[in-house]
Amino acid sequence: MATEILTPEGIPFPLILSTVAFVSVSTIVITKISGGKFNRDAVALSFNNILTGGVSILSNRDSVLSREKVKGSIDGYERLFSGARKNVGTTSQEESVKERAKEYKTMVNSFYDLVTDFYEWGWGQSFHFAPRRKGETFMESIKRAEFFLALRGGFTKNDKVLDVGCGVGGPMRNIQEFCDADITGVTINEYQVRVGNMYCEHKGIADKCRIVQGDFQKLPEKFEKESFDHAYAIEATCHSPDRIQTFSGVHHCLKKGGIFCGYEWVVLPERGFDFKNEEHLRIKEGIEVGNGLPTLATTAEVLKALEDSGFDVLDAYDANHAVHTEHEIPWYHTLSGSFTLNGFRMTKFGRCCTHVLITTLEFLFIAPKGSVQVSSLLNATALDLVEGGKNELFTPSLFFVARKK
Repeated sequence: MATEILTPEGIPFPLILSTVAFVSVSTIVITKISGGKFNRDAVALSFNNILTGGVSILSNRDSVLSREKVKGSIDGYERLFSGARKNVGTTSQEESVKERAKEYKTMVNSFYDLVTDFYEWGWGQSFHFAPRRKGETFMESIKRAEFFLALRGGFTKNDKVLDVGCGVGGPMRNIQEFCDADITGVTINEYQVRVGNMYCEHKGIADKCRIVQGDFQKLPEKFEKESFDHAYAIEATCHSPDRIQTFSGVHHCLKKGGIFCGYEWVVLPERGFDFKNEEHLRIKEGIEVGNGLPTLATTAEVLKALEDSGFDVLDAYDANHAVHTEHEIPWYHTLSGSFTLNGFRMTKFGRCCTHVLITTLEFLFIAPKGSVQVSSLLNATALDLVEGGKNELFTPSLFFVARKK
């Protein structure tokens, strides 16, 4: 019996060769037909075309990170998580957490320079998870989570709202169109500012929806006191090395009585997560290294940080509390689930195909050197997220509503 030859990533070598040939021919054809152009589109989605999108990951005219710097950036990022997945417990040690906290700005900025295109390619413009009801599509669940947040925050067309850690602004644009509020998003990443504002213009809402570059650890340096009616954060402040500092900055920006609501990533000791359990720690550290996080907090720590920052917590619960009931599709199902045409790229098989594509493109010098490392990083953390979700050790959807005192 012949032995199947695999790459270090576990991909059959013949598949690599066939994909090399396919992509080589396809790239030539695409270049001839389209002139090699990659066009941003807020409605049809920029990376909707597999081939023109694939060859443009980490290498398009909007990119801030130059091609030759991709490899150095991913190497520097991975050094901050030295020992992750190899020596369980290493990145949870105080010294390692402190180092990432000290370098958080570089860490988070580098992370989003590297992964923003991958996120848009596989996920869309809203970089978050959501509780999902049976009969509901993935995108319907994403928008429902965003609209629910806007309703609980009481956003209206007369309000000025702050999006804390907005990414490329997918949720911001959806919420703006839903309630007609004036929304300002803030992100530390220049590339996301550039792309997000382009999308706002494409949708004709740039007068009521814009993104500015800024550090959400230093919001008082960016915005005047009491300049917003409400604020929200969707799976963003998990990147913070000091939530009290972040939430205090939000408190500075809000008018008295203003609502701050959001979704937060947390581990769940209340459901069995144990910091002394090596397997639980392995999953936690895998999620952290694959998502640019200093360290994951608990529900109690997040709520205490809100209170210590001057907020009254009005409501808080895991929006995925019914994750394994007969009425819901688990939030992590898209990462592990069965094949669907629309969600193919998010599935395990879809991610494998994307990895083969990226490997091929890097081999052909079409994709920048280091692209495969980024793809591997995201593939590994997808498995950690699925494990954390299946065992209810982690949720990306701790929902909270707080009011400025």
